[in-house]
Amino acid sequence: MGDILSRLWITGYRSYELGIFKDDDPKRKVIDYVLTNELRQAIINGTDWIISGGQLGVEQWALAAAEKLKADYPGEFQTSMMLPFADFGGNWNENNQLKLTKLKQNVDFSASVSRQPYQSPQQLRNYQEFMLTHTDQVIMIYDLDNPGKSQYDFDKIKKFADNHPYPYRLITFDDLQNAADEYQENLNNSSQDD
Repeated sequence: MGDILSRLWITGYRSYELGIFKDDDPKRKVIDYVLTNELRQAIINGTDWIISGGQLGVEQWALAAAEKLKADYPGEFQTSMMLPFADFGGNWNENNQLKLTKLKQNVDFSASVSRQPYQSPQQLRNYQEFMLTHTDQVIMIYDLDNPGKSQYDFDKIKKFADNHPYPYRLITFDDLQNAADEYQENLNNSSQDD
């Protein structure tokens, strides 16, 4: 039983799809809150690898949140950043490239599924295939009513889950709104304690 859901893939929106362009954006704080809660629960349930990609947005935020949780759960899990192709992020601005590099250095494992630089969409399909066959479950911050680039991943995940025991969970905009209310409530309660 122990190993059934030991490898968690976490993915979702790009930062620009959520209109988040600064690290101190209040929306980003809510997403960090959600990611931290989800990851904490996953670790308690026995997840020992938290695996994501390097996209700006949910993927990088999830790995950053996981890195922070290592202090609370020392030695209980590891982090992995899997990239679809070589020199991923090479066309980003300097600041974003720096974030990617720093995160890549912090995670326990990082590699590219394709050793070649980007050549064709086939590399992205191979990446999805790799992620599905090397993880046991997925959590996506994604709302089907608000399509974005993650739709490709969702379609592939859903198809895979139809034929394999592969649990997936979507965290929708409603879920994020509820989390925002909860987060705000916690802030208000903690400021009353002062």
